Amino acid sequence: MRNAQLIEASASEPEVYVATATGLQEIGITTQPPRTTREGTKQAVLIGLLSRAEGATLPQMTEATGWQVHTVRGAMAGALKKKLGLEITSEKQTGTDRVYRITTTTV
Repeated sequence: MRNAQLIEASASEPEVYVATATGLQEIGITTQPPRTTREGTKQAVLIGLLSRAEGATLPQMTEATGWQVHTVRGAMAGALKKKLGLEITSEKQTGTDRVYRITTTTV
């Protein structure tokens, strides 16, 4: 099975093998394609702001999307982190607003 590329060694557990995408397809299990985001949506605007080197503050994100603060926070936690798998970090420096950034991109 390994020669046919149906299984491969697990990256996290020694002596454990896991099915590859080809192996799953051979037994009738289809894998979901990674989630993507459409262009021109408020979510895409949010990702664009967070992807900048300087990141984005909550006031910047609320102004760009027209959303309230709780909606921006919810979108970051739900849609961006959980659904899209993005890693978002925040940094607070004295005298400034908290700055949020995407540190890993899978979109």
